Amino acid sequence: LKCAIQLGIPDILHKHGHPMTLSQLLQSIPINKAKSQCLHRLMRVLVNSNFFIEEKNSSNQEVHYWLTPASRLLLKGAPLTVAPLVQVILDPTFTNPWHHMSEWFTHEHHATQFEAANGCTFWEKLANEPSMGRFFDEAMSCDARLVAHVLTKDYKHVIGGIRTLVDVGGGDGTMAKAIVEAVPTIKCTVIDLPHVVAGLESTDSLSYIGGDMFRSIPSADAVLLKSIIHDWNDEEGLKILKRCKDAVGIGGKVIIIDVVVGVNQDVDEVLEDQLHFDMAMMCYFNAKERTEKEWAKLISDAGFTGYNLSPAFGV
Repeated sequence: LKCAIQLGIPDILHKHGHPMTLSQLLQSIPINKAKSQCLHRLMRVLVNSNFFIEEKNSSNQEVHYWLTPASRLLLKGAPLTVAPLVQVILDPTFTNPWHHMSEWFTHEHHATQFEAANGCTFWEKLANEPSMGRFFDEAMSCDARLVAHVLTKDYKHVIGGIRTLVDVGGGDGTMAKAIVEAVPTIKCTVIDLPHVVAGLESTDSLSYIGGDMFRSIPSADAVLLKSIIHDWNDEEGLKILKRCKDAVGIGGKVIIIDVVVGVNQDVDEVLEDQLHFDMAMMCYFNAKERTEKEWAKLISDAGFTGYNLSPAFGV
């Protein structure tokens, strides 16, 4: 899949506008001639994985390849592309830690598998290598666009009636921008680390603050935590939720967009994804995805009186 993205196969098919034969693909991709006979094997496995489809010409039975809904999400110029996210997930910086799992289980000198592989924590890696930080930020932005599309299309009632909202760890403001566009009466503030928001321009409806969510969060009607708590253990997660409670006061609410393990477990693919996400959190942060019972305890321990759960397929 990473190879297909790097070769630009989804974009080549999309630009062509209709199914392409193997020979047409070979003419469009800078493949070494000695290895051209191997392209059909790459396409074959990606067809089997439902990233492309095969169509046969009725006259000569020649195979043509075309896009599927999955590969359309890999188009680099598409509004809801996840190509940067896939490339981050498959980058050696993020795949190598998985090879250190047994070492991590049997030794105590590394807090995480990521640290065992890279010699530093996840967050230190992003801070010390600006190019890696930008690579990761781009991936998070494309993920935020996809999630924001679901939130503003199917769960608009969740943000209805809110005048002010703080997006904690909101990066470049992709999520906040989508919320403001969907509900123009909301004023959003993004709080993230100073180096993340440095140079980002505020508007009348969107402002940026460099800060530390463990210390304080600006006051607002609502606080948004998208894919934040799962990066931290229960102790740190509790600190974040308590800061959120301080920020919203009486009558406010905290909107958490995160995995709830076991929700939609009747759909095998969803449970499998939830469990893989949980392993990833263990690998990178020694954190976890939580069951509803675990979420309920964390929310209660932070001083909240209750919660509403809104399952969303694929989120």
